[in-house]
Amino acid sequence: MNEIMALQDVTYTYSPEETNMRKAVESMSFSINDGEWIAIVGHNGSGKSTMAKLMNGLLFPQEGQVRVLGESLNEENLWAIRSQMGMVFQNPDNQFVGATVQDDVAFALENNGVPFEDMVVRVQESLAQVKMDGFLNSEPHHLSGGQKQRVAIAGALALKPRILILDEATSMLDPQGREEVLATIHQLREDTHLTVLSITHDLEEALLADRILVMNKGRKYAEGTPAEIFARGQELVELGLDLPFSLKMGKLLLVEDLELKEEHMSEEELVKDVWTSNFNK
Repeated sequence: MNEIMALQDVTYTYSPEETNMRKAVESMSFSINDGEWIAIVGHNGSGKSTMAKLMNGLLFPQEGQVRVLGESLNEENLWAIRSQMGMVFQNPDNQFVGATVQDDVAFALENNGVPFEDMVVRVQESLAQVKMDGFLNSEPHHLSGGQKQRVAIAGALALKPRILILDEATSMLDPQGREEVLATIHQLREDTHLTVLSITHDLEEALLADRILVMNKGRKYAEGTPAEIFARGQELVELGLDLPFSLKMGKLLLVEDLELKEEHMSEEELVKDVWTSNFNK
């Protein structure tokens, strides 16, 4: 697989003149391959938000380098590289600038000089990708939280990015909205081979990733598949993270002497195993 983004020995301190201040990100190295979904998780203050800013060029490392599409990110190539990234942020209400849904999706295209004829096609295509093409003329404030985030994703997709970065994009949504957004992203990956980088404290969201990177005190604490990371169990809880419901419930059922085959990564797997265990007794 081809590397699409990488951090190499990256360090960043918000007040570098204060030698005793803890670094926001310290000696961070990892890479993302084309088409992967990577989740970066950690408690508040772990450094994951600083990582997002370093990866999209809002900050530049004081040590090390950030590579995107084979180039070292710097002030000269920043805008060219950033055009290959789509960003979706935490609060959907803070992302709208248009009077209607189609106006909002078109805004970034206008700023990038996309011809009107192409713009119309891209707006319709990107909204169809997130199943919001029936809301072209709707006013954003009439949408639900999940619908707003899907429109924000459409705005990012209209620019045809290679990488979609989600910075706590589901943290302010209710369960239904969160499910809508995550299902949309999952389908996009299936359809377009989009590379997804999800920065979150929600381990339910991280379950969908190919790999998870756990941060603690500005450093990489652990890296692996969801199964490898969640096998750490109580270790994650001690870092201030909450285990997914299926894992917590599975542990409680084991305490009740219910024989389960293994730890489950989804509620569907857990229910099936509980049903089978009961049926065979």
